[in-house]
Amino acid sequence: MKSINGSVIKCYRTFSITILKYILMIWVGFFLCSGLDAQEKTLNGKITVFDEIPLENVLIRVKSNNQKFYSDSLGSFTVQCSNNDKLTFSAEGFIKRKIRINKEIKFVLINMKLRAGEEAKKLAVGYGHVTDKNKLYAISGKNESEMDFSHYQNIYEILTSNFPGLQIINGDIIIRNTSSFYGSNAALLLVDGRETTKEEFANISTHEIARISVLKDSSASIYGVKGGNGVVIVETKRGGE
Repeated sequence: MKSINGSVIKCYRTFSITILKYILMIWVGFFLCSGLDAQEKTLNGKITVFDEIPLENVLIRVKSNNQKFYSDSLGSFTVQCSNNDKLTFSAEGFIKRKIRINKEIKFVLINMKLRAGEEAKKLAVGYGHVTDKNKLYAISGKNESEMDFSHYQNIYEILTSNFPGLQIINGDIIIRNTSSFYGSNAALLLVDGRETTKEEFANISTHEIARISVLKDSSASIYGVKGGNGVVIVETKRGGE
C-alpha cells in the first residue's frame, strides 16, 4: 500500500513539475514576443498628394514613443518606431491619416487627400506643404464626400458641370490648353488604374463613382506621351475594395 501511495505521489510531483515547466515556457515566450514588438526599428517612407506631388513638413506622430517627425522637401521621412506601432500623418488642408505597421514593413507610401474646397489648396501652399503651386492647381478633383455623383445622368454631365475648360466632342474629352498627339486632342481615360476606351468610360454608372480627377500639364507627364492631352482618372467604389 505504501508503495502504491509513493508511486502516486511521485507521479503527481512529476506531473506538477511538467505543468510548471509548460507554464514557464508560455510566460517566457510571451515576454520574448513582447520584447520583439517593443524593439525599435527604422522606418522610411514618402508622402504625396495625387499620388505624385511630394508633401513637405507633414507632421508624423509615433504612438509608442510619442516622438514627432517631419517629411522633407521630397516628401521623404525616417522615423524610429516599434515593430508593432501606429503612425499619424497630419498637415494643414489635408485629411489626417493613421496607419498600423508590423515588423515586416520597412517602407511606406502615404498618399494624403486634400480636404474639400479651394481653401484646402490655399492652406497646403500657404503652410509650405506643397512648394510647386502650379503643379497642385493643374490637378482638379471631386470625390463622393464632396458631392453625390448619383444625381447626375451620366459621367459626362459630371465632368462638364464641375471642371471648367473641359469639353466633350464626339465622346472624346478635350481639356483646354493641352498638346495634341497622334492627331487627336482626346484625354487619356483611366478607370481604377486601367486605361479604358471612351465607350467603356461612357457606360460607367454615376452611382459607382467614388472620385474623379483631371490632370494636365506637368501633372499628366507621368503618363508619358499618352498623357500629353491630359488625363481623366475615375476611381469607382468597387476599385477601392
